[in-house]
This record gives sequence, C-alpha cells and structure tokens, in this order.
Amino acid sequence: MNANGQTESIIRVRDLVKSYGGRVVLDGICLEVEKGKVTAIMGGSGCGKSTLLRHLIGAVRPDSGEIWVKGQDITKFGESEMEAYRKRFGMLFQGGALLNSLSVKDNIALPLREHTRLDEKIIGVMVKMKLELVGLRDFEHLKPAQLSGGMQKRVALARALALDPEIVFYDEPTSGLDPVVSGVIDQLIKNLSRRMNITSVVVTHDTRSAFKIADKMVVLYRGKVVAEGPPEAIQTSPDPLVQQFIAGSPEGPIPLRQSSRDYLEDLLDME
Repeated sequence: MNANGQTESIIRVRDLVKSYGGRVVLDGICLEVEKGKVTAIMGGSGCGKSTLLRHLIGAVRPDSGEIWVKGQDITKFGESEMEAYRKRFGMLFQGGALLNSLSVKDNIALPLREHTRLDEKIIGVMVKMKLELVGLRDFEHLKPAQLSGGMQKRVALARALALDPEIVFYDEPTSGLDPVVSGVIDQLIKNLSRRMNITSVVVTHDTRSAFKIADKMVVLYRGKVVAEGPPEAIQTSPDPLVQQFIAGSPEGPIPLRQSSRDYLEDLLDME
C-alpha cells in the first residue's frame, strides 16, 4: 500500500491496440494489476487474453498504447532494458515447458546458472528451497517424464520462482489437470501471493479456478475489457456476456464459432 493506505498498482495498461492481418485482436485495452494481488484475466478462445499476456511479458510490441510496470513503459524498452525486465518476473507456461533431458534440479537451476554467478552449492540450496515451496522437496533427481502432469506444473512453478521475481505470469495454469490437482495449483498461487507478496497475473478460461484464487478479475471479449472488479462484482454482473461466460452456457450473446474464418481467428490468439 502507498502512504495513503491505497493498494499500489504495479502494472498499468493504457489504450493497448494490436492487429494482425487487418484483424484487431486488442482494441484499446485498459487495466491495472495491484501489487501483491492475484489478477485473473479471463475470456474464451479468441478474446485476446493470450495476445495480452505476450505483450505483458514483452514478447510482442503493440501497434499503440502503453504498458507501465513500476513506473516504466516497457513498450519503449530497448533490447538490454527488456532483458533486465524479464529477470524481474517469472513465467509458468501452459505446458510447463520443462526440458525433458534435464533433471528437476537442473530445470530449476537453469535461470540461476544463466543469470547469476552463484556458486553451485548455493544454487543447490536455492533449488531445494523452491521445491519446498511447491511441496516437492525430494524430487530433484527425477526427470520430468517420471512425474505426473500436476507435479510437472509444480516443478515449472518452482523454476518460475528461481530468481525471486516480483511478478509471476501464469498461462492457463490448470489446463489439462483434474479438479483435485487443479485445486493444489490454485492453493499454491494463493499462498505464494499472500506469504511472499508476489503479484500474480493468471490468464485463464477456467472460471472455477479464477473465482477461487482471484482478488480481481478482468473479463475480455473481442479484444475489449467488458468487466473488471473483485470476484463478487463479476459474479453479480448484469452484463449478459459475463453471465454467459461464467455459466458456460451455449445460449446468450456470445455466438458459437462455426465458420472456418472464426476458427482461424481463434487460433491466431492462441498461438
């Protein structure tokens, strides 16, 4: 919180616009992410949430607009500034993105070896600490293929925490997991945010998960923010778009994607 007792915004997105091949994917996005909180960015396929995530991590530059992170507009960063920025956040990819040829220990140690000059003994201690955080203390010598899908996600989260980031971005963290394992991942995200003051940005279409973990929700539709606020406000939103998405109903203002063009446009946002 700032001196006035208000929650500080660590990320501010202003009028973000991005088009591909004449199709507007992000159409003037504005949102704020509060420090130390969990912000869930939700929406169906093709709504723009994956494209927004790529902008937040600096993988894509917008056609126009600004992304302010701790007082700096990352859309103006050069290569060296962007490299320094990427060391300040962690990223949990949808598929985990673990290297199957490396052990659990070496997967987690990779960013420490790449970006620090720490002694191997210290790196070993830090790896154990990160595994402890995700409940996998004695698994460092196994390979990813020897782990379940949920355990792989937890190892990937430990790797995302390796450099003690201020912000962690999550891309569909519960995708492909059963409800029990999804609950474990949800609890980890909440605990890390509360206990370590980590700011979490979770991109998801899993409304059940989002309502369990989020302090704030942002709902996207066709590249625009259609609802934003705490879970209670989203749950009771009078907007039929929001209610249809929450309920997962085929009936409502959100049409089913039936044409080949609509299908290809959805794939564009998920790439």
